Amino acid sequence: MSGYASDSTTLVYTFKIDEMIAPPVWRTTKIAIENAHKNNADLILISMNTYGGMLDAADSIRTKILDSQIPIYVFIDKNAASAGALISIACDSIYMAPGSNIGAATVVDQEGKVLPDKYQSYMRSMMRSTAEAKGRNPEIAQAMVDPKVFVAGVSDSGQVLTFTTSEAIKNKFCEAEVMDIEAVLKHAGYDNYQFMDHKISATDKVIGWLINPVVSGILIMIIIGGLYFELQSPGIGFPIAASVLAALLYFAPLYIEGLANNWEILLFVFGLILLAVEIFAIPGFGIFGILGLLLMITGLTLSMVGNVGPGFFDVDTTGIASAFFIVIIAFFIAVFGSIILSKQLFTTTTFGHLALEKVQNKEEGYTSASKKYSNLLGKKGKTYTVLRPSGKVIFDEELFDATARSGMIDKDTEVVVYDYQNAQLIVDKV
Repeated sequence: MSGYASDSTTLVYTFKIDEMIAPPVWRTTKIAIENAHKNNADLILISMNTYGGMLDAADSIRTKILDSQIPIYVFIDKNAASAGALISIACDSIYMAPGSNIGAATVVDQEGKVLPDKYQSYMRSMMRSTAEAKGRNPEIAQAMVDPKVFVAGVSDSGQVLTFTTSEAIKNKFCEAEVMDIEAVLKHAGYDNYQFMDHKISATDKVIGWLINPVVSGILIMIIIGGLYFELQSPGIGFPIAASVLAALLYFAPLYIEGLANNWEILLFVFGLILLAVEIFAIPGFGIFGILGLLLMITGLTLSMVGNVGPGFFDVDTTGIASAFFIVIIAFFIAVFGSIILSKQLFTTTTFGHLALEKVQNKEEGYTSASKKYSNLLGKKGKTYTVLRPSGKVIFDEELFDATARSGMIDKDTEVVVYDYQNAQLIVDKV
């Protein structure tokens, strides 16, 4: 699709897609296209070199391009693979540098394994509809996803279709082979033009970095890890402060980007409240604790996924699975990592004064044992308070400080003395 010569100056708004397709790239594309419209640009030109990325982000970019009132051209400088191919086909005109490629849009997981056909079917549909919208052959577009699609003389090798520059030109998936963006405009018939390059502000860079899925996963780990350490050692302060800060850094950029809604953040907060009620007010682990965890996970997951309609649950379903796995993986890494780390922090002096530096050995005359404590070994009693893991137990109507040997023990539970250390009984459930 060529442009036309004009005596007036053509304002060309340019930006790059030269990294993995992910939320930061979607953010850059959205802002760039919106800025181009605000500045009354005549043409948007994307310089692309990507091996692909996340399907939900690519779909959002594709939709933004299709909805643009300004013509959008793409210059493929070497690679437009997978999600990059989908984005390129959505553009009004495609130009490619010598030695470039477009195609190979099969949906795979993070390990490169081909996902089940329901994912391929969705991608085939998007490729077909996008190609149709731009007057390109939809069968060729879906052959870039599915090796089983047969297009005579084009895709008959049983392999996923990828075009070289000359092949793309031959099959009308490229306008011409050019060396740079100036050559794109010359071929399109624009003689008098002015470039306006998209500038990424420091704030945009920070927000783009924070909404990166990897960073989001790390923030989730800090949120959960901070809560775990605060529950294990109440009053320290730092873990809960880190958890709150991580939650702000997680939700704030997603809220600014319009991904996280008020109700999704409230789901997380309400889940946190239910979990606190379960731990502090209703000992044990029942319906409040389970519901609290589910609401927290739901809030974290849905906050990463954009809404496509006005309703509460009108969310972008293409991104839910990946967001859910990010949250679940980060959640379990945080829990198990915190358990392992807490043992190191509170039993060694490697991390400073979190553990006692001085060991008071019996041989040096130190002892906290008494005949009363030694006589309690093997004796049965009841917990006077919840052991979380420390608390009070009662033996023969006398209260003692005690620590659960493992886990948490509810109030009024029968326990037996297993050991004693530093004037504290070590107990376990009978």
